[in-house]
Amino acid sequence: MNAMNFTEPQERVALRAAVAELGKKYGHEYYAKQARAGLKTEELWAEAGRLGYLGVNLPEEYGGGGAGIADLAAVLEELAAAGCPLLLMVVSPAICGTVISRFGTDEQKKRWLPGIADGSRRMVFAITEPDAGSNSHKITTTAKRDGGDWVLSGRKVYISGVDEADAVLVVGRTEDSKTGKLKPALFIVPTDAPGFEYKQIDMDIVSPEKQFGLFLDDVHLPADALVGEEDAAIAQLFAGLNPERIMGASFSLGIARYALGKGVAYANERKVWGAPIGTHQGLAHPLAEIKIELELAKLMTQKAASLYDSGDDFGAGESANMAKYAAAEVAIRAVDQAVQTHGGNGLASEYGLGTLVTAVRLGRIAPVSREMVLNFVGQHSLGLPRSY
Repeated sequence: MNAMNFTEPQERVALRAAVAELGKKYGHEYYAKQARAGLKTEELWAEAGRLGYLGVNLPEEYGGGGAGIADLAAVLEELAAAGCPLLLMVVSPAICGTVISRFGTDEQKKRWLPGIADGSRRMVFAITEPDAGSNSHKITTTAKRDGGDWVLSGRKVYISGVDEADAVLVVGRTEDSKTGKLKPALFIVPTDAPGFEYKQIDMDIVSPEKQFGLFLDDVHLPADALVGEEDAAIAQLFAGLNPERIMGASFSLGIARYALGKGVAYANERKVWGAPIGTHQGLAHPLAEIKIELELAKLMTQKAASLYDSGDDFGAGESANMAKYAAAEVAIRAVDQAVQTHGGNGLASEYGLGTLVTAVRLGRIAPVSREMVLNFVGQHSLGLPRSY
């Protein structure tokens, strides 16, 4: 993104247009139908992979597009704007693909990146634990040395898409870090490994991607399951968490665009007392406010992605948190106002909005809660005393 004129490169503009066409081909009706039937969006995922959209951020030598997280975020935003928000894009190419491409061994890159790039393989991400919540320092999933290999034990919760994944990138901690100092270690755990079990968590969200609890009971892993340096994994972890926040923002932005588009179209078409309902400021002004807030959130998301792609991890962290916050808030407002604009039709299945009411609410909680973002901004951006 050009910092002077705030326009995206022509290549990304063209990418957006092409992805938008793909999303339009499937649409929200397809997405919701698959989700309600307990099915996946396999056809869309596979076609996006074949066209190279899922791996635009990954190195060309491993089948990717050689671009950055800004381009991958654009792909997710456009698919979500078409009514097809692919949640696993946040974890497989964005988090796992980024971490492996930056810190993985040559063998790990050769084994995983081509499949992640073309969509034929999926890797999901596991950090959250039942008793740790937002406090990653309380992670208890532990890796013990077993000669040159590892034995991993612990629990994880609210892990997306495990039933679709070939492997999980698990955040644990090495045994000698029990002093309380956080020393996370990242491990690639195949989903068919002995001792690895998962159980679906019932959710009131209509989504093709399901949530799971993980149980790791002395899972034996080879030495090369460790990604990156054992004692430098905190930097490696945030190399994946910043893209997660950027992609989370893009996920919300796309849904906000979809909902706003539906609301505006209905306000133009629906006539009451002889005039389109959009002539009334009681509807026009809230929709206009959402448009303004959406564009502001999009600019911050693009800034965060630009900083990350330039190598400024700390600067990207601040912007990514702000972008995720702003995008989640406008997505909630956009869906709520679109439903209100439709009246009773807003919750009728044929209008494609009801399924999004709970979906956008997730943006305030994950991948980092609204309150933890405010804590970060208070401490790091404003210099206020740490509150937790």
